[in-house]
Amino acid sequence: MNKLLIAILTTPCVLLLLGPASAEARNIISWGTMYAVDGPFLGSTNPIRGVNGDTEAWVLKKVEGHLTTKGKIEVEVKGLIFKDGDPNDEPTFKAVVSCLTESDGTTPVINVATRGFPATPSGNSKIDDKIELPNPCVAPIVFITGDDETIWFAVTGFEKEEDEED
Repeated sequence: MNKLLIAILTTPCVLLLLGPASAEARNIISWGTMYAVDGPFLGSTNPIRGVNGDTEAWVLKKVEGHLTTKGKIEVEVKGLIFKDGDPNDEPTFKAVVSCLTESDGTTPVINVATRGFPATPSGNSKIDDKIELPNPCVAPIVFITGDDETIWFAVTGFEKEEDEED
């Protein structure tokens, strides 16, 4: 009888603990590196999920970001400038999240952009927004763009520098 009473009294407590946990946002993707556009990705020859690379090469010093299942996205961009050393000429940066999703037996690409966030000439920006992700959001890719969401400057990925060791 005591065991039954304990089970009856503790079950609601356990359910309360599990309920909010299942509703919490979880990280879909976190990253600490991005690939700055150059080489074969310049221009419209090799778009990624319908997004063209800029026509000029860029470099990136540092980036940290994460995206949650509830669409919360934070990206801290440092030193995203032109490869030739010229300063960033975009007043704002946006993050564009590209997902594959499901629709009538097909897997269309859905690209969703944040608002624009101030970007400095030295290429620094802090993107902090909430976006509406498609459900499901499969194989997400994050781009950094300017006001034109169809042209990217950096994308999740990496390129090993020649002088880097494994």
